[in-house]
Amino acid sequence: MGQDHIRYDILAQDALRGVIRKVLTEVAATGRLPGDHHFFITFLTGAPGVRISQHLKAKYAEQMTIVIQHQFWDLKVTDSLFEVGLSFSDTPEKLVIPFNAIRGFYDPSVNFELEFDVPQVEEDENSAEITAYPTAAVADKAEDGADKPEGEKKEGSVVSLDAFRKKH
Repeated sequence: MGQDHIRYDILAQDALRGVIRKVLTEVAATGRLPGDHHFFITFLTGAPGVRISQHLKAKYAEQMTIVIQHQFWDLKVTDSLFEVGLSFSDTPEKLVIPFNAIRGFYDPSVNFELEFDVPQVEEDENSAEITAYPTAAVADKAEDGADKPEGEKKEGSVVSLDAFRKKH
């Protein structure tokens, strides 16, 4: 097999992150979620560009899952990141999350899930190294709706990208 000089894996990952960007942009424009939609977003807290309070960083040293549902504010979306205000134990926090830091996006109202294998960044004294290559998968949440423990691989079926293409 030949070498992939085009890097389809990165192009597919960027396209799938575009789904998240578009959904959050629409929510930011209206200020609310349509119907019963709500989002669980898991991201690496140490990824470049992530900005969270020291308290949250200490509590969630590697990754964190946030829920955007009833109580959020100041949702702003750019091409590369989103900002959102959320409350943690009655303490308001502003989070800045680059799309490249997202490991998972799940909307339980329609059993839609995106998972990303985000490169882990290991820091030594003078440098940072990427220890994994980016890949992405689209999966339907298991029918029983049971949540898996954090860090456990979720099972699902791969969905064709044709589902996201506009029909002419």
